Amino acid sequence: NTISEWCLDRWFNLPKLETTLIPFRKDDILEFDELWSFVYSKDEKEWIWLCLSRRTRQIIASHIGDRSAESCKTLWNKIPKDYKKCKSYSDFYEVYQAVLPKRTHKMVGKDSGETNHIERFNNTLRQRIGRLVRSTLSFSKISFNYLINLGLFIFDYNKAIYEKFQNA
Repeated sequence: NTISEWCLDRWFNLPKLETTLIPFRKDDILEFDELWSFVYSKDEKEWIWLCLSRRTRQIIASHIGDRSAESCKTLWNKIPKDYKKCKSYSDFYEVYQAVLPKRTHKMVGKDSGETNHIERFNNTLRQRIGRLVRSTLSFSKISFNYLINLGLFIFDYNKAIYEKFQNA
């Protein structure tokens, strides 16, 4: 209970993710991707939608939901206004084409190298958060716990990059 209470307290007192972002630049490029995990059983898939800044390697926005256009729209709505003008890349999942602006977004294959950074971050998530490993005993039984665990990780990840930037 003590660890759960600490996580809950920390979660509810976290500042907005935007407070951890290195200042925007006009030449920033965004990479989009989604990865799946599950809550309680493999039949209850949860999709983690991510948007990463290639320059800073920070997560600009995230969303947990299903694999629908509505979830992609929710992710898009969480992206800070300035970043919405950036050039962006994703894989060929058709939802991206339906939601992201055609003038700045391009769908590419994994072999293009344009989504390497977000794919690498997905691997980092699976390595550092046991709940995201596909064959594991460390899965979440409650969606809210899954959300908190991922949210705290992303906040700390972004904050560490931000602090390095400030000290450089």
